[in-house]
Amino acid sequence: MNNKLFVGNLAYGVSDNSLTDLFAEYGTVGSCNVATDRQTGRSRGFGFVEMGNQAEAEAAIKGLHGREVEGRAISVAVSQPKPRSTAGNQYRD
Repeated sequence: MNNKLFVGNLAYGVSDNSLTDLFAEYGTVGSCNVATDRQTGRSRGFGFVEMGNQAEAEAAIKGLHGREVEGRAISVAVSQPKPRSTAGNQYRD
């Protein structure tokens, strides 16, 4: 299992620091990043947290998935790798 977690349905006021504090209840937080819009700097409503090990990641999922944070029930799951795009590699007739 991957120790990197996807956190969805975040309220726009959730910051990297508040997300780190939330996940620290379940173990060591290696990194934490709330995704932001490049132009406005506003939160995009999701983020990624890397936990210290697999057991801590599993504990965070069990403890936080569905938990209400700033008025929203967050979703926490193992992060899946982004699929590779082949759009630029297609041959044209």
